[in-house]
Amino acid sequence: MPNTVEPVKEVRTGKKKEIQGALGAGKRMVTIYVMGKWYEVPAGLTILKALEYLGYRLVRGVGCRAGFCGACTTMWVKKNDYRLYSGLACQTIVEDGMYLVQIPFVPAEKRLYDIEELEPTGSVVLALYPEVARCIGCNSCTKVCPQEIQVMDAIQEIIRGNIEKAARMVFDCIACGSCSLRCPAEIKHFHVFQLVRRLYGKYIAPKAKHLERRVKEIEEGKYDGALDRLIKAGPDKWRELAEKAQKGEEVEI
Repeated sequence: MPNTVEPVKEVRTGKKKEIQGALGAGKRMVTIYVMGKWYEVPAGLTILKALEYLGYRLVRGVGCRAGFCGACTTMWVKKNDYRLYSGLACQTIVEDGMYLVQIPFVPAEKRLYDIEELEPTGSVVLALYPEVARCIGCNSCTKVCPQEIQVMDAIQEIIRGNIEKAARMVFDCIACGSCSLRCPAEIKHFHVFQLVRRLYGKYIAPKAKHLERRVKEIEEGKYDGALDRLIKAGPDKWRELAEKAQKGEEVEI
């Protein structure tokens, strides 16, 4: 659970309707349990919004709030349901009887390596993360992935040495750690996938020729004058240029 303050009485009484409307919540209330304590919150809120409705001040386990950063990993059980669920608090809508706890981060050791000294092979990945070979193919990782990545299949591709295919499969991984929390083989998938993507990007992916040209131009100082003029122009000019760019108009500095 993120660091919090106790729910503010005023929030739960006098300002309830005001906050409810601001959060876009309906009038129906549901009961949820936060770290063992029950609360009533408006139906339709996400878990993060429900916590804020209750007066919790979230200072950990909160990032983009849009399902991209993976910081708000949450686990919960439902009323009359034995299963353990996991997902992102910014995307999950509260349910009546939900008993939840947020996981600010998933503890995992990241192996140290120099990417310049590695080769893009499955054996290299296994040397750094030998637990990958313990995968039993249970598919628990895939079932809990909020991005709907075929996590188990990606692990199998790594074992087969197909780094390119694995990297493409896990491109959308947000490193929330839900898969690792459920893995009986104790694989830290998000670190493995980060390594695989780095190997692919450095050694396998086609080089972007236009990017190489632009980097060379920058190094040769082609844009130094324009950059100096832009810095000296000030906020009003920056705003003008930004508005033109948004409209698709030509921007000159």
